[in-house]
Amino acid sequence: MTTRILADVAASITELKANPMKVATSAYGEPVAILNRNEPAFYCVPAEAYEMMMDRLEDLELLAIAK
Repeated sequence: MTTRILADVAASITELKANPMKVATSAYGEPVAILNRNEPAFYCVPAEAYEMMMDRLEDLELLAIAK
């Protein structure tokens, strides 16, 4: 099965367990796809990027309510 990876940087769960901060900083502020058996298991997203996503989501929800 082919799965899209929605990040420019990927790391295995083993790499993440061995050195989480190295994996997190390796993408220079961008999300990192964490792979389990070469399939994305989850994305490691920097706090600043996560906050921006949540702000945008809230804006979209408020816009939908206002319409």
